[in-house]
Amino acid sequence: MTTHSVYALGNALVDYEIEVNDEFLENAGIEKGMMTLVEEQQQQETLQRASGSQHSRTCGGSAANTIIGVAQLGGKAYYSCKVANDETGEFFTAALIELGVSSNAGNSKVSGNSGKCIVMVTPDADRTMHTCLGISAELSRDEVDEKALSESQYLYIEGYLVTSDSARDAAIYARELAEKHNVKTAFTLSDPGMASFFADGMKEMLGDGVDLLFCNEEEALTFSSTKTLAEAIPVLQQYAKQLAITRGAEGALLFDGTNTIAIDTPQVTPVDTNGAGDLFAGGFLYGITHGMDFKAAGELACRLSSKLVTQFGARLETEQAQEIFSELTSS
Repeated sequence: MTTHSVYALGNALVDYEIEVNDEFLENAGIEKGMMTLVEEQQQQETLQRASGSQHSRTCGGSAANTIIGVAQLGGKAYYSCKVANDETGEFFTAALIELGVSSNAGNSKVSGNSGKCIVMVTPDADRTMHTCLGISAELSRDEVDEKALSESQYLYIEGYLVTSDSARDAAIYARELAEKHNVKTAFTLSDPGMASFFADGMKEMLGDGVDLLFCNEEEALTFSSTKTLAEAIPVLQQYAKQLAITRGAEGALLFDGTNTIAIDTPQVTPVDTNGAGDLFAGGFLYGITHGMDFKAAGELACRLSSKLVTQFGARLETEQAQEIFSELTSS
C-alpha cells in the first residue's frame, strides 16, 4: 500500500533570512554562494552585525523545503529528521504540521539545540548560508521510519547529510531499505561545496546508484570533475538512472532514462534564489508521482522555481503553488 508520495530524509533547520551586501560578506570573511558549517556563537555574531535586515524565520533545510513543496501541491509527504526538545524544535515541528507534512519530529524528547541556518541574500539574488546543525548532526538510523518509507513512492535524500558520520550512515540505511521495499530513490547533490569537498562520501551514499539525481549545473560539473554538461552527464549516469539538472535562467536539462529533454523557464528578475533548487525538486517529484511525464514535471518545477526567486523566502505560499499548478494543467 502506498501512503506517501515522497518520504524525505534531511537536516531539520530553522532558517533566518537576512539581506546583506558583498562588502558585508567580505568584511566578515564569509565565502559567497556557499554553505558553511559554523558554531552557534558565530551565527549570533553574524545576526548582530546584520541587525535590522532580517526578513523571516521559517521551518527549513533543503529536503524540508522540497517535501513541503510536495505537500503544498497536494502530495502526501513524510519527513524524517532530528530536532531537540527546545523552542526551535517546537517551532519547526509546528510548522511542518501546519504545512501538512507528516514527520517523526514531534516525538523528540532529546535535550540540546535544534539546527539553525542564517541565509544571507545579496543584491544579485545569490544566497550564502551559515549553518549550525545542532542536534541534527546526530541524525541516525533511529530517525528512519521503515514502515512510512516502505509505504512511499519515492525516498528523497539531501546531500548535506554527508557532513555527519551518523547522518551519512542513516542515508545509506534508508536507501537500502527503499531498495528492499521496491521504493524508488532520489538524491540531491545539494551544494557545490558538498560535491567538491565530500565527493567520496556522496558516492558512498549513492551506492550502486539511485533512480533519480537532482543537481544544478555547477554541482554537476564539480561532482563529475568536468567542464561541460556534455561531459558531465555520462559521469552522472554512472550514479543515477535519471537526471534533473537545473540551469538557472536557462531552465533545466532532464534525462528520463532514454531521452534528454531541455526545459525552458519563464524569464524573471530574481531577488532571492534561496530554496529554488529545493522547490524545483519538490515540484518535479510531485509531478512524476501524480501522473506527469518528465517534460510536464520539469515545466511545473521550472514555473514554481521561477516564481519563487522573484520574492524573498525559501518557499511559496500554498495558494501560489496551487495556482501555478492549475494554470499549467489547464492550459
